[in-house]
Amino acid sequence: MGKRAVKSAGSPEKVRLRRLRTVSSYVADGESKDFDRLIYERIRLGIMSALSVNESMTFTELKELLKTTDGNLSAHGRKLEEAGYITCRKSFSARVPKTEYSLTPKGRRVFERYLNHMEALIGAARGR
Repeated sequence: MGKRAVKSAGSPEKVRLRRLRTVSSYVADGESKDFDRLIYERIRLGIMSALSVNESMTFTELKELLKTTDGNLSAHGRKLEEAGYITCRKSFSARVPKTEYSLTPKGRRVFERYLNHMEALIGAARGR
């Protein structure tokens, strides 16, 4: 059984090429354009990650979670909103402004694609 498993994986060169394709496919994919690069910055990736596991989060919650400043979170949030990855709803609660963010379907697709690529990259790097 051990030999059969090795045979089905292909020659070492084929395995190496398959791993390289895994790594390069994300970069070469014409669908990604430049927009996917938006989420690579630490704060933006943090926003996307937090919103992927929460239906919505307030500005204050994200600021505390990501340990960032008002201006920094606002600027990164605006970039993601302009790309259509998140929505921003502003309201008032007892005369206090409340800003709430959530992931859009487009943002969820982009983030899922990013996660799939990272999983494939990790698998290729670990030789799986």
